[in-house]
Amino acid sequence: MSKFFDLEKNGTTVSTEVVAGITTFFAMSYILFLNPEILSQTGMPAQAVFLALIIASVTGTLVMGLFANVPYALAPGVGLQAFFTYTVVMSLGFTWQEGLALVFFCGVINIIITITKIRKMLITAIPDTIQLAISGGIGVFIAYLGLKNANLLQFSSDSSNLVSINNQVYSTAATHFAHGVTSVVTGGGITPALTTFNNPSVNLALIGIVLTVILQIKKVPASILIGIIVTTLIGIPMGVTNLHISSANSLVNSIAALKTTFLAAFSSEGMGALFTSGHRLILVFMTILSFSLSDIFDSLGTFIGTGRRTGIFSAEDERELEDKPGLSSKLDRALFADSIATGVGSLFGTSNITTYVESSAGIGAGGRTGLTSVVVAILFLLSSFASPLLSVIPDAAIAPALIIVGIMMMSSFQKINWSNFNEAVPAFMASIFMAFSYNITYGIAAGFIFYCLVKTITGEAKQVHPLIWIVSALFILNFTVLAIA
Repeated sequence: MSKFFDLEKNGTTVSTEVVAGITTFFAMSYILFLNPEILSQTGMPAQAVFLALIIASVTGTLVMGLFANVPYALAPGVGLQAFFTYTVVMSLGFTWQEGLALVFFCGVINIIITITKIRKMLITAIPDTIQLAISGGIGVFIAYLGLKNANLLQFSSDSSNLVSINNQVYSTAATHFAHGVTSVVTGGGITPALTTFNNPSVNLALIGIVLTVILQIKKVPASILIGIIVTTLIGIPMGVTNLHISSANSLVNSIAALKTTFLAAFSSEGMGALFTSGHRLILVFMTILSFSLSDIFDSLGTFIGTGRRTGIFSAEDERELEDKPGLSSKLDRALFADSIATGVGSLFGTSNITTYVESSAGIGAGGRTGLTSVVVAILFLLSSFASPLLSVIPDAAIAPALIIVGIMMMSSFQKINWSNFNEAVPAFMASIFMAFSYNITYGIAAGFIFYCLVKTITGEAKQVHPLIWIVSALFILNFTVLAIA
């Protein structure tokens, strides 16, 4: 084992790597409850999503450890699963089966990107400012999602601002609706406000936020997971937590539920329906591109941010990533593991798999090799027996975790030069549109388009990579098609 993982060369021991693996697992284990909660809102069975998460996470983390020999763990990305649920399914109108098909294509594309020179083109094409804005913007989106799911916000609109009810243009003469009101669209006159704290669920969410913030500030290991568990326990006397554990949530029944999502991406409702409508082709392409960009730069940022200062990835690894195709460096192989895991996840029924920044907790505990990752994979496998607990965790205990994860992702903003207005404009547009249009794709579109606009105005249009021009033009064409349709 010592020879296989080069423990001596990396200045570590078996015991150190085991402790590091345990540390990483508990730092990221909140995803076991967060992922099924978010994806089940698309209609996917929560128990199936839970097992799909474990299968994909174990596969990707083992490839990371055994093939790349680096101490990183993988699981469904919080931002990407929010994108899958709230943008792809709820906003853009794809079914969850079609969403899994899109994730599968993303995994295939990322594998191609990783082993070819396309990777270098992407890295050099998209400016650092936009990359940082995408990461930070997803943080804003997730934090806003947490505030909304905690019911800390309420929105009001008078009738003059109503655009449509039940997908029909609103008329003040219509006061009755045959089948009730199922959807309401309002214009810019909607007003957000803080909720009144007279609801036990809202109060529990507030307690959870305060508790998790305290744990995070005190640097308590596994603070987010502890926050979820303690908030759930506090919710028992408040009448929010439901302690009834149904036999339907057993591991055996979870395995049976997996039949619903396994290979659904290739079903007639998935890939079979994805390309049947010609007017959606541009939207399909742009959604896959958004998945890929978010996934690649999320993982790459984690690798470089944590690996550079610890020596896990050398400057030579970074140079080889940009200059050489194939899997010549540890960084190449780590990105390959990430892409493989995303493909596996789409086959079983979960959103994009990405490298977790919480891996830095294990690295901080001394983890330096793939043995750390193998330990994490084993713990993920053992956690499959925890599926009955999914039905116990209330939404009010999950919302604080989203807010805290969002805050941590927003740290990317500190590296943006906000005092330079030319950089600030595309960065602001990318990040703010993600949250307030409730759509990560539209945030990326706004960032790209305004980046091209700024460079054109300043006479630096030639500095914009042709890929950015092409993608921006496709985004504009997509918006035009949506406006006409």
